[in-house]
Parts: sequence; structure tokens; C-alpha cells
Amino acid sequence: MRVLTALGGNALLKRGEPLTAANQRANIAIAAERIARISGENEVVVAHGNGPQVGLLALQAAAYTDVEAYPLDVLGAESEAMIGYMLEQELGNVMPPEQHLVTVLTMTEVDPEDPAFEHPTKFIGPVYDEDAANRLAEEKGWAIAPDGPYFRRVVASPLPVRVIEEEPIKLLVESGTLVICAGGGGIPTVLGSDGILRGIEAVIDKDLAAAMLAAHLDADVLVIATDVEGVYRNWGTGAQELIPQLTLAEAEGSEFAAGSMGPKVQAACNFVRETGRRAVIGALADIEGLVAGTAGTSVVAG
Repeated sequence: MRVLTALGGNALLKRGEPLTAANQRANIAIAAERIARISGENEVVVAHGNGPQVGLLALQAAAYTDVEAYPLDVLGAESEAMIGYMLEQELGNVMPPEQHLVTVLTMTEVDPEDPAFEHPTKFIGPVYDEDAANRLAEEKGWAIAPDGPYFRRVVASPLPVRVIEEEPIKLLVESGTLVICAGGGGIPTVLGSDGILRGIEAVIDKDLAAAMLAAHLDADVLVIATDVEGVYRNWGTGAQELIPQLTLAEAEGSEFAAGSMGPKVQAACNFVRETGRRAVIGALADIEGLVAGTAGTSVVAG
């Protein structure tokens, strides 16, 4: 079975945890061990988020004022390489030596006229309390939005149009290689009327990009692995309840938080609508059950 697993940035770095290399390495080692559990009998492709990491890189870049800060597409490339390196190394430490692993630095084309550029919703960087968030918004001109009990910076998140490296990724998967790709949804790029591909200031939602790539790679299941057990009714209340399964119609007829669970459900729906196959959202710790359909929230055609 071909499985595309999309790892959330917060599955690789716990909410509120310091953004240190050691913490990321420790979480990635756990993620690698869990991915290894499903790799023996399946072809596995790993996509991953980069919201906390690219936000940290942006903060570090802003601290050095002798040169203009690098744009988000360049920071996205840096985070793809950093996370890919750690994932590839830790996977190699827990998988058979004959298993080929490769990280593909991935670019994703977006529409420069996408209305998302006028309405930023994608979380990046660490969490802040409300006072700190408001101060940073005023100092740096950031857009800020609530993320659970905290606040985070938000940036434009245009829809993916195509993954530039899709065909090379497909060739690698068909050769038996475990591919790490589409980090952070891919490096955001636009194709100009002159035929020149250029980077653009944005962060693509990794789940939407992963769903598109999963469909084009003919994946049997899309696994969206995050830091919660699945999709809940009445999330954040005393009456919250895990939803084990949603039909496509039920999922599309419900509303979920725009900057967090909403894109995950939308991505699952996109994959199911295009392929008729199953997508599942749940905790990385339950990855075997997510693949088997016994854990998380499955989205099915009907």
C-alpha cells in the first residue's frame, strides 16, 4: 500500500516547547521510529510542516539588521533542508540499511492572484501570550491570530497549484525509495508571464499540498498526523467528542478552525474527492492505527 504521511509542524515540535535543535531532534527521532513501523509493508512518502521552524528563522533573520531579512520562500527552503536532514538521518537510524532514503527540496507553484494574500491565516513561529503578541504586531507589522489559548503570527497561505518536482518524486517512490518532500507545503513560487519561476512571500499549507501530491502519486491513503487524536465535535468545550469517521458530505458541511483543523479537513476532503480513497487525521503516536483505519478520524467517500 502506498501511504503519504503529512507530519504537522506541531507533531515535530510540541506546542509551547522551546524551539531548540535538541528538542526538534528528540521529537523527530520519535517521529522516525513511528514512521518506521509502517514502512516495512508499505511504500511511504513523508511530507512535513515547518510553521514553528520557519517562524524561528524569520525571527533570527530580523535580529541581524546589517542586511535585509531573507524572504519567506528562502526561509522555507532552509527549513525544508533542516527538517529533511533530521528526518532522513533519524529514519536511517531505525530502518534497515538497504532502505533508500532521500530528501527532495520541493517547490510548489501558487497563483499570485490568490485572495489568500489579502487574508493571512497560516500560523508560523512560536506561541505568545496576548500582551506579547500585540506588542510584536505593533513593532513588526505582523498579523496575529489566536491559536488555542495562545497567539501566533499568521501569514498568507495561497492554495497549491502544482508541485514542481512531482515526476522525480514519483520515480523515486516507484523505485522503492522513502521520499521526504513538500516540506512546509513546498517553497512558494509563482510562474511569471515571462515563463520565469520566482519565489514569493507566503507559506503554503502543507496538508493541502500533501493531499494534492498524494492524489498525483496514486497513494492508497493520506495520513495527516498531528498532535491531537483526531477531529472533535465541540472542540475546546467540556462536551468535546472524537469523531471516528466523516463522509465527504459531512466533512464539507461542517466548519472547523481556519488556521488549524480546517485546512486538515479540507485537505482530507480534496484527496477523497479526487481519488475516492480514504484520508485520516490523527495523532502521530497512533500511526499504525491511522493506516489501518482503527484510530483517528477517517474521511471517506460515502
